Amino acid sequence: MTTQTRTARTARIRTLAVTALATTGAAAAALTLTSTSAQAAETKQSAPVVRTAPAGDVQDTQQTGKGYANNLDGWIKQSLAIMKAKGIPGSYEGLHRNIMRESGGNPNAENGWDINAQKGTPSKGLLQVIQPTFSAYHVAGTAHDLTNPVANITAAANYAADRYGSIDNVNSAY
Repeated sequence: MTTQTRTARTARIRTLAVTALATTGAAAAALTLTSTSAQAAETKQSAPVVRTAPAGDVQDTQQTGKGYANNLDGWIKQSLAIMKAKGIPGSYEGLHRNIMRESGGNPNAENGWDINAQKGTPSKGLLQVIQPTFSAYHVAGTAHDLTNPVANITAAANYAADRYGSIDNVNSAY
């Protein structure tokens, strides 16, 4: 193969690679930027107000919330409504990003290998919360069940608000 042919082939490969990266980046950016105006409004919250369940709180409702789908989208939207009512900051995008990283959207996910699991308190649920954290940051009006999707999301967002200012500020395991 001649040097000229090799140079032309290398240039073609580089062009294809750059085109592929640009296309992938544009698609990722489009997905990231496709929030609704309601979701955008929910991201504008004031300083975090951390809410924990009062001592002796026996309310164990799931707040079934008519109109919320029984899937990841519905759980996030229901959690956001509760968070808004309780003054807990966070956005759909922040919750979804962290859920997908932590559990892949599986409300029954359980981490059986990390240090928490080795100490007997495995991380569970959509946002991989341990029971002591869930208990401390449980939000009244949600189920007292660590793997309940809405309760798990809302407690984790409450914890993240206390520790990081918002779930939106969490970009790795927390």
